[in-house]
Amino acid sequence: MNRLLSLDIMRGITVAGMILVNNSGGPAYAPLRHAEWNGLTPTDLVFPFFMFIMGISTFISLRKFQFEPSRDLIVKIVKRTLLIFAVGLALAWFTLIVKGLFAKGMSIGEALMTIESLRIMGVLPRLAICYGVGSIMAITISHKHLPWTIAAILIIYTVVLLVGNGYVFGEENIIAIVDRAVFGANHMYVSHASDGSPILFDPEGLLSTLPSIAHVMIGFLCGKLIMGTRDNGERLTRLFLLGAVLMLAGWLLSYGLPINKRVWSPTYVLMTCGMAASLLALLVWVIDVKGHKRWCRFFEVYGVNPLFLYCVAWVLAALLSAIRFDCGGDIVSVKQWLYREVFLVVCFGIPQLAACAYAIAFVVLNWAIGLPLYRRKIYIKL
Repeated sequence: MNRLLSLDIMRGITVAGMILVNNSGGPAYAPLRHAEWNGLTPTDLVFPFFMFIMGISTFISLRKFQFEPSRDLIVKIVKRTLLIFAVGLALAWFTLIVKGLFAKGMSIGEALMTIESLRIMGVLPRLAICYGVGSIMAITISHKHLPWTIAAILIIYTVVLLVGNGYVFGEENIIAIVDRAVFGANHMYVSHASDGSPILFDPEGLLSTLPSIAHVMIGFLCGKLIMGTRDNGERLTRLFLLGAVLMLAGWLLSYGLPINKRVWSPTYVLMTCGMAASLLALLVWVIDVKGHKRWCRFFEVYGVNPLFLYCVAWVLAALLSAIRFDCGGDIVSVKQWLYREVFLVVCFGIPQLAACAYAIAFVVLNWAIGLPLYRRKIYIKL
């Protein structure tokens, strides 16, 4: 099967996008912020797009094993799942440690004890669970039954949301209740209401990971759809058709079931999977059909080492935010200093423009780290 460069490029676009929206230097433009609750912004697309591509990659990977369960394959899936989950926990703990050491003046022992307030769920833990469960489903459930399995997951989750205050932004939401019961308040993400008051509500909660699994499996079936032919024209037709159907379904159902990233609503799954399929179709046409490849080298660097560069960006962001020094009697972090003294000045004092410029510079910095690996064809996989 001929390889689709567009898959790597879309993966790279989503990772670069995640780093961009997570590392604003200050007040960001509206498209670079998540929707406050119901609704959809460009920022709300990057994570689900990555999960969609992960589903396609899972199909390609498991295809080598003919989707037949075996002890070695299951062990491989479980090991990779645990590794990704563990890396996610390690990154979260690292952030707490450096914040304690540099920002709060803790001793090493005190900083290590911040594990008592370690957030359990997050981006990488969710990816790990979805990869692990999705992979097991792919090798144990007949693929002709997967669409019905996905539909059943989304329907069951819809019912749970409707009867459990799932569309209420508060601690009485069933998602928050489950997280408190399983992890405890100390290990949850603290969101904030529009008035700034804290709310124990995790946007990557345990219960809302259920539709995320369905999300990945839609990507998996899309992988089966496009890898079933060598003809890129046929791939385009199939992708655009799938994307249109999913987006239409998500849009129609959103009148009763709002599109909401924080609860990963079923309509959010349908809409973002449809948009992801359409974007991939566009990339197939531009890159694999028309051969316009020079523009996408930047994203290919991210696409071949996605999780590694995401982790590098996380570590750098934590250090830049935690390390502080005296700047004219004002104690500021390296990130604050760069934003105020460099980017705000260069951007004529416009806060949103400076924040955007800082985020872009941060993305370029991480790209520069990944460039030597790309040139040497070194691929670091988790």
